[in-house]
Amino acid sequence: MTIAEVSKKYELTPDTIRYYEKEGLIPKVPRNKNGIRNFDEESCAWIEFIKCMRSAGMEIEILKKYVELYWKGADTVKERKELLEEQRTRLLKKQQDINATLERLNYKIKVYDEIQQGKRKHFMEKP
Repeated sequence: MTIAEVSKKYELTPDTIRYYEKEGLIPKVPRNKNGIRNFDEESCAWIEFIKCMRSAGMEIEILKKYVELYWKGADTVKERKELLEEQRTRLLKKQQDINATLERLNYKIKVYDEIQQGKRKHFMEKP
């Protein structure tokens, strides 16, 4: 696949993909006889993984550490798992924060609905 195809498939800019490669997050992408990147299945699997981890909020430096450990082999499974568990903990905290925010939004919307429907006459609004 060309970088344009990969960019479209994973909804990432070509610059972002090049950056990931430059930072060592994606193994060197094979190139065709003209020197143009030809993303193979392995390259795409790494891009998909990185995109997922970035969506989870994982920082580039942590991803670099993970990739470095990955290439060291099976002896690093425990350390890689710990990195993922730490990220999961951070993501679960973020999910709790989002849920609390949604509850507040839902409450405010319900109050405004009740005001509009005449079910509430006096309302001391808090921010």
